[in-house]
Amino acid sequence: MRIIAHLDMDAFFAAVEERERPRLRGRPIIIGADPEEGQGRGVVSTASYKARAYGIHSAMPISKAWQLAETARRAGQPEAVWLEPDFKKYSATSDRIMATVRQHAQEFEQASIDEAYLDLSPAGSFKKAIEICRDIKKEIKRKEKLTCSIGLGPNKLIAKIASDREKPDGLTVVESETVESFLSPLSIRVIPGIGPKTEKILNQLRIQTVQDALCLTEKELDELLGKWGIELYRKVRGQDDSPISHGEEAKSIGEQETFPKDTRDPSVLLEHLQTLCRNVFRRLGQDGFEGFRRVVVTVRFAGFDTKNRSATLPVPARTCEALEFEAAKLILPFFDRRENPGRKAIRLIGVRVELLDRLVGEFR
Repeated sequence: MRIIAHLDMDAFFAAVEERERPRLRGRPIIIGADPEEGQGRGVVSTASYKARAYGIHSAMPISKAWQLAETARRAGQPEAVWLEPDFKKYSATSDRIMATVRQHAQEFEQASIDEAYLDLSPAGSFKKAIEICRDIKKEIKRKEKLTCSIGLGPNKLIAKIASDREKPDGLTVVESETVESFLSPLSIRVIPGIGPKTEKILNQLRIQTVQDALCLTEKELDELLGKWGIELYRKVRGQDDSPISHGEEAKSIGEQETFPKDTRDPSVLLEHLQTLCRNVFRRLGQDGFEGFRRVVVTVRFAGFDTKNRSATLPVPARTCEALEFEAAKLILPFFDRRENPGRKAIRLIGVRVELLDRLVGEFR
């Protein structure tokens, strides 16, 4: 019998800020770019549950979040607190939490800074697995004064969906025999991988819930959505055999920055590019890698047109200077007509490294 747990920290960034600043407890907290009174660029990183009650959520444009917060304020609700993210603080807290969590399972996968999967099959029963999950929740709360929500299921798909059902501080259990009844009434959007575009296609066929999708055959979904359709056929039935990956196959590490004002100034762009490279290289070491063979630079223009350029090296590079050099070579054509014939101003740049080398020995 397979028993998988998915742990998800509750409003992680905002919760860490509340812990560090008790005066903010209960306030609507929004972590992200400076809203600049509705004129800001960038997106929301995390919103506290109080802020979510205003309709604000992660990945929302910061300007939209400002509008919703102002609407709530004018209606007599508490004024929102806007904070810039402190990733160093969040990363340190995450490291401690993950160290605690991994002690409770032989098979462990950190999915993101605030999520992890655990294979609790050796527990032998859901009853015993529930006890382990409760112990984990108590230990995190005692050590870090933070809460998490956990989903337990027969696979990673069900565990992940379950962890989101009773937030915050929830524990949702879905055993094999209850998978169908658990999934059926839920919106089709709960299936990982279904975004607004796919949802719209399905809604046009009167597919609103997971139950509705069960009427479509594998062939119909294949014709409708291609390879993803075949995968969706299995997911709406709660089928998933993906393993706990241990994080060894991390594919890339990257960062990006949206500028307060669009620019074509090479000196400004190169300065920010250097900062991004240094942040990426630092994270490379923190995540247990020492080198990379591919560098990808992303540029988004004022009209939201986005382009990528990449370079694959013959041997792994292991210094920040090498990353800065390769990234600079890739971005230079965007300063002239080679990649920017219309001389558009640049809104965002990003740097990503791929084909990573796992660290052996001390990081240099």
